[in-house]
Amino acid sequence: MSQGERKLHDERGKFMRAVKDGHEIRDADWNACRVVLTTERVVLIGDEKHTIDIDTLGRVNDRFDVNQNAAVEGSYTSLRTDDTVFLVSTPDQDTFETALYKASLNNGILLVQHPAVEGGVVQSVEWTKAKVKISEDAIRFAMADGQKVTIDRDDIGDVETDERTVDGQDRTVYEVEHTEDGRSVETHLTGESHHTAVMGALLEEGVERHRANLDLDGVEKQVIMALHSGVSPFDIPEFVDRDVERVEEIFDRLIEYDVIEVERERTEVALTPEGRQVAGDSIGDR
Repeated sequence: MSQGERKLHDERGKFMRAVKDGHEIRDADWNACRVVLTTERVVLIGDEKHTIDIDTLGRVNDRFDVNQNAAVEGSYTSLRTDDTVFLVSTPDQDTFETALYKASLNNGILLVQHPAVEGGVVQSVEWTKAKVKISEDAIRFAMADGQKVTIDRDDIGDVETDERTVDGQDRTVYEVEHTEDGRSVETHLTGESHHTAVMGALLEEGVERHRANLDLDGVEKQVIMALHSGVSPFDIPEFVDRDVERVEEIFDRLIEYDVIEVERERTEVALTPEGRQVAGDSIGDR
């Protein structure tokens, strides 16, 4: 290892080389290996040794089912560079991925707008440099202007991407919906490509933790929209023109599906990330 390089993760696993020199390997298969992750690289040690520098990663963690051998594997991490794709599977995939996020992002510098949107209202805030810190539970930003911003990884309601000119460069911007002091806010993030590639995977992983395929009827969606717009749970029956018993049944179902959570026993509720995503989708459909 180079000076200052530290080992973050080391365990037995397997890998598949799905793309080599830009060409898919249709007959690729899994190979047993030792998976070593340091602050600078991923090293796959088997019959041969393969090294992937973290700064060369272009995309991370989306499925790349090059063949049936890959498709039947329940969980793996895809590591893409310009002309190569490695699929890596370990017994503790979540721990490996969090270590990968830390290796790429910890103490890195991103550009942050916070809050870019608050309560549905666009805010006039400048892009500010921020140092990033990743943990198992949260993404933390120490802003150059002194702000401390925390995005809980299980509180990411939605993530959108946009292409913009920021700080004189064309960049991919991630628009992250989460909560702060009980209010829905958006934090916008961008940076160098090797940082945004991994940050995008981390953010999408947060969304997937709580994304649910919900079959909600019209009244249930009205309840979600009312809560999203700030209507008190006590006023919901009048707002949606339903009796209290019916609204209580709706609350029970939405709690069961983890769309809202109880803040005070039975009567005080708030939207979860899934609920905020449903509300956002409903707004987009209008």
